[in-house]
Amino acid sequence: MSFRNYSVPFAVNEQYTKKVAYFSMEFAVHQPLKIYSGGLGFLAGSHLRSAYELRQNLIGVGILWKYGYYDQARNQDQTLQVTWMEKNYSFLEDTGIKFQILIHDHPVWVKALYLPPTTYNTAPLFLLSTDLPENDYVSQTITHRLYDANVATKVAQFILLGVGGAKLIDELNFNPDFYHLNEAHGISSAFYLFKKYGNVADVKKRLVFTTHTPEEAGNEKHDIALCHKMSYFCGLSIDEVRQLTGMPDDQFNHSLAALRLAKRANGVSRLHGEVSRKMWNKYSDICEIISITNAQNWSYWSDKQIYRALDDNNDVAYDDRKNFLKKRAFEIVADQTGKQFDPQVLTIVWARRFAGYKRANLITRDRQRFEELITNTKYPVQIIWAGKPYPMDYPAIDEFNSLVHLSKQYKNVAVLIGYELTLSKRLKQAADIWLNNPRVPREASGTSGMTASMNGAVNFSTNDGWIPEFVNHGNNGFVAPMAAYEHMSVEEQDQFDLDNMYKILNEEILPMYYNDYDTWRNIVYNGMRDVRFSFDAGRMADQYYKLMYV
Repeated sequence: MSFRNYSVPFAVNEQYTKKVAYFSMEFAVHQPLKIYSGGLGFLAGSHLRSAYELRQNLIGVGILWKYGYYDQARNQDQTLQVTWMEKNYSFLEDTGIKFQILIHDHPVWVKALYLPPTTYNTAPLFLLSTDLPENDYVSQTITHRLYDANVATKVAQFILLGVGGAKLIDELNFNPDFYHLNEAHGISSAFYLFKKYGNVADVKKRLVFTTHTPEEAGNEKHDIALCHKMSYFCGLSIDEVRQLTGMPDDQFNHSLAALRLAKRANGVSRLHGEVSRKMWNKYSDICEIISITNAQNWSYWSDKQIYRALDDNNDVAYDDRKNFLKKRAFEIVADQTGKQFDPQVLTIVWARRFAGYKRANLITRDRQRFEELITNTKYPVQIIWAGKPYPMDYPAIDEFNSLVHLSKQYKNVAVLIGYELTLSKRLKQAADIWLNNPRVPREASGTSGMTASMNGAVNFSTNDGWIPEFVNHGNNGFVAPMAAYEHMSVEEQDQFDLDNMYKILNEEILPMYYNDYDTWRNIVYNGMRDVRFSFDAGRMADQYYKLMYV
């Protein structure tokens, strides 16, 4: 097929005719395509799936990472080993499109590959690569590692996504009504569009922005002179950039630029929208920030047999299926750790990206209570941890490794490697309790609990991100009570949450699971029902068209 006058290769639903180009650094569409690190990619993958289900006129624009994020392996003592292995994908099509962009005042060749909608049931996805023989080695490395630790390489990656993505759209002659930036990584596209149209109004009417960061320090900032030197601003002088973005200092704030150059922005949960409006309201000339809560694609993530049991009111079928799912997942535990878990025992899973504020090790910080929990014969438990720390986040890697060493002391505690789409789904199927304890209000949304509910797990969480919109304590999940966190130190907040989570675990969750399983099963069912439509990405993709692309 020719890609020079591209249109989506299916009949578009008349509700969703506006053309949208959706830019994201990562997409988790299916296990074989390893171009994602965590939640941002899981969200983008579900968005593409639901956009295709709804037959929306939307295409994805991303980057083909030669080595992915990284491959999680183990050292001899089972601690984390970061490895990078070249990835090859025969299912991607070469579009034949090649063009040059300027990076560091140097022409770099860019090639576009294509994931057709029918391969994995997603919206069409275009992936950019600089790993070409026409480029010098340094230029080739731009698309080697997702979120490269080298600052200049990372800025080059942002230029490739933004400028390269916008140029690809022109090469395709797609003419989108909206350029949707999933996070601010691609904001260099705004400078490309400014050069193309010659005025800010034409940029603003086409640009929308989704922010995922609930605190200002977490937003990407780079030295404006470095960005300029690297051709980030498409030929504009530093003074012109300052005038355009209203940033007088030496730090270029990518999110602030996006908020000033976009028509509209959104936070990714009701709470995050409020936090974002409060956080950015001290700045002038920013666009409206609304809330569209993240979601996950139900048809991809959910276990259909447990939903059939729910629809048929068949408790025996549900129990049988959940038991099978746990048993199957425990084969992975046995294979990786040599530990044989029991499907009849309450299983707690903490699995997601390792980052300090997510507090993976929170329940282990009181060793006496943790020991009592793990050795309780009346109400036995099994715990699984999994997740990928950023490869240069040494405190997070230390946290992962300390849990590995801790797990060696117990036959009912395991730490797994290889947390990608497939293992994620298996662990949600293994979980009775999906444990989520970020430091409030640091989690913008968090979506892992949504897909856990879709697989018969009960959410047990601090009250952050999407949780306030979902959990009804004791009815469809369990949520730790809030305090006036803004008046607490980090240590006080951690201790408060730790105390409350142990209280709920020991006084509500464990007795109910073992003494009143019928009520427990009803909590599972309520979670499955409540997540199915409100937190399916079809609702989210529909809201983007109705609230953002207008």
